[in-house]
Amino acid sequence: MSDLNQQFEQAQKDVVSLAERPENSVLLKLYAYYKQAVDGDVSGDKPGMFDLVAKKKYAAWEELKGTSSDEAKQLYIAEVERLLNEE
Repeated sequence: MSDLNQQFEQAQKDVVSLAERPENSVLLKLYAYYKQAVDGDVSGDKPGMFDLVAKKKYAAWEELKGTSSDEAKQLYIAEVERLLNEE
């Protein structure tokens, strides 16, 4: 397993153990980075207009279209490290 993949897996564990729940905007960013890293470019139908949470998640992921899996992993790791340093 590559060093980047190990760091990505560790960041996933670390984010769950944060003392405080991050703000929704940060959670949305983490979600988008994770989805881009694991699943690649956004796929599937856009959520309906009444499913606001799903729409925001879809839009955040869509903004990362074209970002490589490795770059998305690095962004995810950096964001988790920033959160850990704030504690």
